[in-house]
Amino acid sequence: MSASQIILLIAAYFGLLILISYFTGKKSDNSAFFQGNKQSPWYVVAFGMIGASLSGVTFISVPGWIEASQFSYMQVVFGYIIGYLVIGTILLPLYYRLNLTSIYTYLEERFGNYAYKTGASFFLISRIVGASFRLFLVANVLQIILFDDLGIQFWQTVTITVLLIWLYTFKSGIKTIVWTDTLQTLFMLTAVGVAIYSVSQDINLNGKTALNFVLDSDLSRMFFFDDFKTADYFWKQFISGAFIAIVMTGLDQDMMQKNLTCKTLKDAQKNMFWFTIVLTITNFVFLSLGLLLTVYAKQNGIDAHKDDLFPVLAKEHLGIGVFIFFLLGLIAAAYSSADSALTSLTTSFSIDILDIEKKHDKPTQVKIRKRIHVLISLLLILVIIVFKYIIKDESVIAKLFVFAGYTYGPLLGLYSFGLFTKWAIKDKMVPFIAVLSPILSYIISLNSLKWFGFEFGFFILILNGALTFLGLILIRRKQH
Repeated sequence: MSASQIILLIAAYFGLLILISYFTGKKSDNSAFFQGNKQSPWYVVAFGMIGASLSGVTFISVPGWIEASQFSYMQVVFGYIIGYLVIGTILLPLYYRLNLTSIYTYLEERFGNYAYKTGASFFLISRIVGASFRLFLVANVLQIILFDDLGIQFWQTVTITVLLIWLYTFKSGIKTIVWTDTLQTLFMLTAVGVAIYSVSQDINLNGKTALNFVLDSDLSRMFFFDDFKTADYFWKQFISGAFIAIVMTGLDQDMMQKNLTCKTLKDAQKNMFWFTIVLTITNFVFLSLGLLLTVYAKQNGIDAHKDDLFPVLAKEHLGIGVFIFFLLGLIAAAYSSADSALTSLTTSFSIDILDIEKKHDKPTQVKIRKRIHVLISLLLILVIIVFKYIIKDESVIAKLFVFAGYTYGPLLGLYSFGLFTKWAIKDKMVPFIAVLSPILSYIISLNSLKWFGFEFGFFILILNGALTFLGLILIRRKQH
């Protein structure tokens, strides 16, 4: 596939997104940007959230996990189901009852201003690092596939990419993203379906036997009860999955902002119900693709593993059709995550940090929001460039991404303490507890094998939340 054809494909893709932006952006006030005027159909939100949940990292990495970890990731996915049940029955009713735009304003009502600013700040750190990391990975792939040959430098690729995202989100924010995410989810799932069909044909399978082939393979083992000390032990991954879903969806402004655009609480709950079912099936399909790709590579003596597996096979071995859909799926996976991150970061910074709803009239609020949207876009560009030219070592960047995940632990502790106790706390002490908990969790995680003969794996989130909860108990005070 020539460079001009790839550019034409990318241009057509973004043309569609900008067209959607045009039709959804006719009313561009803050209500549309932050809440979608609370008019989003729940089924559109549910389908679009699949794309936002499965980032470019997932699109590339999940198929590459099979060789090393089989289908053990499904244990985490089954845990998600419990987490989404908690979101639908506990968190969504709370958010709708309080009529929240930013979910972190709950912390102000429950604890005070310091807890509120701390929760919002931890989200901002997590999302800036997380969104930058995901875009960095995809920009790297596009750079290798296309832009290096055209003499376009990495910083230019990143700037153009973020500019395009800004272009179709700056008017109506979440109102536009609800619809663009639906399109991007469709592209992503189509890409996976085309790849499965193609590989099944190449290894002499047909539609009726592909599922049986996957289920009968030794690589599709899902459940691991052998050794509770290992990271893939069932109950460790299952319980972790439940908590991951609660914090990375239910306590995340990015994901909850979409839910809060639904007309009513019942619509938002229907959205979570169907989203859970579709996401579970989608993860199984991704893992099935990984199994088929792994078998294909072995049968043909192709040296492609982990994150290289899907890109190498799509580009060099599975034909032009699969490669076209791979590119579309990769771009969709990356940008459906990045565009909603840009919008949620703008929302949280405007409302939680600058307090624009309390301090300014509506016309001024819109002006400030637009400036923040530009500044967040520039910040994402800057962080990605820092990753590329200053940090350089991808393993270090990956560790930064993992550590950003630690910042969800304090949110888990704060919300759990708020919902399940009636204690007040010394509000000014909250930032110290929130900073100390992830640091202690990281130290314990690094030494857990030596100290306890135990790998925390995803379980580290629960430890982090528990340390925060314990810290909040230590700073509690009597209600007056």
